[in-house]
Amino acid sequence: MINFNVPPYVENAMTYIGECVKNQKICGDGSYTKKCNEWIEERTGTAKCLLTTSCTHATEMAALLADIKPGDEVIMPAYTFVSTADAFVLRGAVPVFVDIRPDTMNIDETLIEAAITEKTKAIVPVHYAGVSCEMDVIMDIARRHHLIVIEDAAQGIMSTYKGKALGTIGDYGCFSFHETKNYSMGEGGALLIQDPAHIEAAEIIREKGTNRSKFFRGQVDKYTWVNFGSSYLPSDMNAAYLYAQLEKAEEINEARLACYNRYYENLKELADKGLIELPVVPEGCVHNAHMFFVKAKDIEERTALISYIKENGVMAVFHYIPLHTAPAGLKFGRFHGEDKYTTKESERLLRLPMYYGLTLEQVDKISGLVKSFYA
Repeated sequence: MINFNVPPYVENAMTYIGECVKNQKICGDGSYTKKCNEWIEERTGTAKCLLTTSCTHATEMAALLADIKPGDEVIMPAYTFVSTADAFVLRGAVPVFVDIRPDTMNIDETLIEAAITEKTKAIVPVHYAGVSCEMDVIMDIARRHHLIVIEDAAQGIMSTYKGKALGTIGDYGCFSFHETKNYSMGEGGALLIQDPAHIEAAEIIREKGTNRSKFFRGQVDKYTWVNFGSSYLPSDMNAAYLYAQLEKAEEINEARLACYNRYYENLKELADKGLIELPVVPEGCVHNAHMFFVKAKDIEERTALISYIKENGVMAVFHYIPLHTAPAGLKFGRFHGEDKYTTKESERLLRLPMYYGLTLEQVDKISGLVKSFYA
């Protein structure tokens, strides 16, 4: 059986975790947490990176830093994971869903402005599959309407938009290091902050509302409770597991891109015949091969294709029931405008196996099954 996902692992991970145990430093903000933060800062150019327990928690921190309050409205796509909305619903805000583009599955930037009201506080673009939203347009809208931009770049590490790292274009960016992501710490994430003026507030929120970070830097002689916050620090053992992969980030990225390109080459013939649709990467976007998907004709064909390749030893999945159709989405949010593509496209999309360690021979086998299904 070829699994849909295998968590990334590199040899140095166990050595680094062992060092944490040996040095009796396994809680948060140890040496490996700092190394991961510094690596991301250097790689992306963000003013500050703070590793977190999840991308969900990174987004919650961004909502707190953005001072999201009950009754505020936050614009986002409905085609996303629940955490994108949850972080703001927890603050009492209303997620306002707008339709997606059928090519990238990203929020349709041309529909955002019409969804803005006097209650709108933020825009949350989601970079689906590590392919950037149209950020120039989104940032222009945000500036003109004095809105905060929080990038859900859960799938976007190592991807860029016009030379800028995803997660560094808006006010805040959120990465995921879940086991299904390109680089993993099991459960984990990171908050990227662009304005240095917000760093201290973020550190306080992350450290349970205390100024503990300043204490460890020797800036205060004792630390105390100074504001609201929670415990958003991951274990340093998790960070050690992640750091081993970040050291080999380019190698992992190139291996994933090789599989992505092989899928594309293998399946282009079916796309040219109009039997399936393949991913689109707009000009100016550099992606990270987070996923490879195909679109079938409709939900019935997709279901049959999933069953066919599973019977032949390959796991493939679909995901994201659009949030505006879910019970909580109906309760907490609203959809602005017409759902022209969100539901229809979500019912066609099928993700094929993609992970570090997948071989080109396996990609050929999977592609062959897709081709034989349509034959």
